[in-house]
Amino acid sequence: RYWEQEFSQLRPVKRRGNRRYYQHHEVLLVRRIRELLYSQGFTISGARNRLDEAVLQDEADANSSGLTPEMLRAELLSIAEMLRV
Repeated sequence: RYWEQEFSQLRPVKRRGNRRYYQHHEVLLVRRIRELLYSQGFTISGARNRLDEAVLQDEADANSSGLTPEMLRAELLSIAEMLRV
């Protein structure tokens, strides 16, 4: 629960009785946080910064593909046409 306050990315679903349910990606995030804090010796602030950098890097990688939605759609239509033959 403490990490939920410190890391904005960690938001489990709360159900009846305030029971927390973690999705798979949140479990992976908790493992990554634990690794940064305990194995690599980061502070909470440092781990938070490292996770934020990783998110920014993932967004940059997604944008660097150079495919616009129109180009992607045209490519998918082309593939669908090939599969029909």
